Amino acid sequence: MSPHPLDAETAEIPEIPEIPEPSAAERIAGLLTAASSVVLRACGEHHELTTPVSVHGSRLRLRAPLDAPLTVAAAREQDGLAVVLDLTDIAPVAVRDRVRGRLTLAGRLHLAHLADDGLSVHLRLDVAHAVISTPYGTTAITGADLAAASPDPLARYEAGLLTHLADGHPDALAVLTRLIDPDLLAAHPAVRPLALDRYGLVLRLDHPHGHRDVRLVFPEPARDADEFGHRVHQLVAAAEQVLPARRH
Repeated sequence: MSPHPLDAETAEIPEIPEIPEPSAAERIAGLLTAASSVVLRACGEHHELTTPVSVHGSRLRLRAPLDAPLTVAAAREQDGLAVVLDLTDIAPVAVRDRVRGRLTLAGRLHLAHLADDGLSVHLRLDVAHAVISTPYGTTAITGADLAAASPDPLARYEAGLLTHLADGHPDALAVLTRLIDPDLLAAHPAVRPLALDRYGLVLRLDHPHGHRDVRLVFPEPARDADEFGHRVHQLVAAAEQVLPARRH
């Protein structure tokens, strides 16, 4: 008698491991932490603030001139001024299509306190929700999501680390291509570092007909800028054990 189909052994389908990367809320927190200027939309006008952003959960701290129209408008609103913050994430290294993402964030702006110089004020922006759009999709989060997230520890150092890698270590980048599927290298793309976070490094493969981004995952997450250097050395050491891909 043939065995019942349910009695037969079923082959287990191996799960494809997820590639670790920051969540949307963590990306937004990191993007805000690294920002040196933002644009706020309020009362039908655009207000550009050249100010670092301090992230405290779902509350952001900004700085503006005491007599700025935005400051005056916020002072008039007892329950906070409704504003929209716009921020564009641009790759610090020269590549095609340098815009890595666009952030739109809505909330209410309040006066916090007068700055020490007596000429500017600290503003508090309570985040209600935010949307981040990248070439790979669009994700919306709430203020509560942002409050539960932490900025990536490398976010404020990313620009310096990427430009140093691109300008000072082209030989290391060439070695790292050994970790990439050879089929992606067949068109002889230019390889440039595009992004990084505690989980890994993203390389842009740029060729005449387009581009492709590839993430190389660190053996362990990096906790600071020093550990980022160690993680890259680990990737290079692993790549040196791989034979160079033959390019036709």
